[in-house]
Amino acid sequence: MPTISQLVRKGRKELKRKVKAAALRKSFSAAKRLSLEIPNPQKRGVITLVKTMTPRKPNSALRKVARVRLSNRQEITAYIQGVGHQLVEHGVVMVRGGRVKDLPGVKYHIVRGKYDDIGVVGRKTSRSKYGTKKGGVTKEARPVGAPAGEAATPPAEPAAAPPPAA
Repeated sequence: MPTISQLVRKGRKELKRKVKAAALRKSFSAAKRLSLEIPNPQKRGVITLVKTMTPRKPNSALRKVARVRLSNRQEITAYIQGVGHQLVEHGVVMVRGGRVKDLPGVKYHIVRGKYDDIGVVGRKTSRSKYGTKKGGVTKEARPVGAPAGEAATPPAEPAAAPPPAA
């Protein structure tokens, strides 16, 4: 415990708060070719790998995760929440902060229902977290590599072959 004279001479130091989601705190300026310290609530990224991980000791499951290269050129591991997904390599996703307690090193979540990740089909409760509209329907995802404004279209039926000539 410091004395009054020690406090008058030195004062108290403010503790620096540790940033939990460090990759969301930087932006990359292509014009200046350097990183800037600008905090963001979410970031866009491209999936480089989709895999499953097993959780820490008391739990047992196969959790779905993806390696994502963010727009600030940092590569992170993000959790894909909800039942079922259709994410593949080169898919564009939005990433938010939020760690997964039983997966070591996973500090980010992929936002469902944004860009190439469609929402959870048939979800009735907590729909806003899983990108599902009222009634359990989801917005269709655009095909990987298609322009951003284009929605997925069902494949056209092949033309019927003409009857064989007799």
